[in-house]
Amino acid sequence: MYNQILLAVDGSDHSERAAKEAVKLASGSAESQVTIVFVADYDNSKNEVLHSGSSMELDLKRRKKLQPIEETLAAGDVKYKVEVLHGTPGPTIVEFANKEKFDILVIGSRGLNGLQEMVLGSVSHKVVKRANCPVLIVK
Repeated sequence: MYNQILLAVDGSDHSERAAKEAVKLASGSAESQVTIVFVADYDNSKNEVLHSGSSMELDLKRRKKLQPIEETLAAGDVKYKVEVLHGTPGPTIVEFANKEKFDILVIGSRGLNGLQEMVLGSVSHKVVKRANCPVLIVK
């Protein structure tokens, strides 16, 4: 069973579907815990800071993106915690996953990025190549 599950999300439909799969994995054991990781992308952070009135408003916007994910996990009666990291999504997710030694990483096949690769999103592609744990890509 998977006890330590990392769920990488960005607020997209694909990450919501990934959350549903994480619930399925976590429901196999009472010991399971899901860590939701959201990466505040450096490239978008500058723009977000400029368009938000305060850091509190910016944090609220980010939490709003996570709300459907948290609701899915809560509805599935899954223990979870949220980590908001800063950096470039692919490498930041991989670094966090490898450092914390998760049993599995769950990620959507595509995210919110408009310039995605043809078959697999660039973030999920980077993650699957570099993560030391099994990766479940959800489409």
